[in-house]
Amino acid sequence: MAQHALLKDGKRGLPSARDLATSIPAWLELPEPRGFRPKRKVRTVWISDLHLGTRGCNATMLLDFLASIECETLYLVGDIVDGWRLSKGWYWPDEHNEVVRRVLKMAHRGTRVVLIAGNHDEMLRPYAGMGFGGVELALDAIHHTADGRRIYVTHGDGFDGVVLYARWLAFLGDKAYEFLLRTNHWVNLIRRQFRLPYWSLSAYMKKRVKNAVQFICDFEEAVAHAARDMGVDGVVCGHIHCAEIRQIGDVTYYNDGDWVESCTALVEDSHGAISIVDWAAETAKQAAAPMPAETQDAPREREQA
Repeated sequence: MAQHALLKDGKRGLPSARDLATSIPAWLELPEPRGFRPKRKVRTVWISDLHLGTRGCNATMLLDFLASIECETLYLVGDIVDGWRLSKGWYWPDEHNEVVRRVLKMAHRGTRVVLIAGNHDEMLRPYAGMGFGGVELALDAIHHTADGRRIYVTHGDGFDGVVLYARWLAFLGDKAYEFLLRTNHWVNLIRRQFRLPYWSLSAYMKKRVKNAVQFICDFEEAVAHAARDMGVDGVVCGHIHCAEIRQIGDVTYYNDGDWVESCTALVEDSHGAISIVDWAAETAKQAAAPMPAETQDAPREREQA
């Protein structure tokens, strides 16, 4: 580092512009490593239904998504940890720890993180209004978009009649759903052997069963009706594992999907526009894209060397 000029009293003066330029660490000038992806900068991100603590959680894909974004606010819209499953048997691999670390690191670096409890992590609800590690706990929230709209954020289980009035049916459905997810796990293991992209059997079945489709439609209508009564412009929820943006009367209904079946999120840009990110589709597209010429030539260069 350049030495600062000495004043008459022997003290060093303020560094000059030249001194500052030469004091910048050399590594800042180095090019980004090969394969580096610039972070996608957005205003807000909503994710839900991670179901950490279950084998169905697609933690690897979730970590990849979180590493690719930079946001001012991150909403965790319920069912982040699956207390129902953990109460029956402990399952917590390293990847699930990494998800928690990533979220806490985002909070530490200045992202506002709001965790809204769902039905699978309802044990967090008594702690609403408190915070830990920079993460705010809440039952619900009102989000103000960049274009001035008010969006109600809730997990959505309060609008699910099965969860509200027949919990035994919810647990029974959870068993059947767990079976589908286990089957889905083995299906995708086989698909990976053939270098095929991720595909969700449970999501496929859900979209083709008439009763499931009707339930989703009824759920969306109920959530939108409640949002209209609240006088808000839109509502963001999760719970049903079905990403959607739909105008229902005067209310815009948003669902951020899940990280078990579809691997989707909602993002708000700097202008207030909210869109769905289908991370499974994006990663499949990236995998199918041709490799850059310099990457393709690398093995040949090593052979020649």
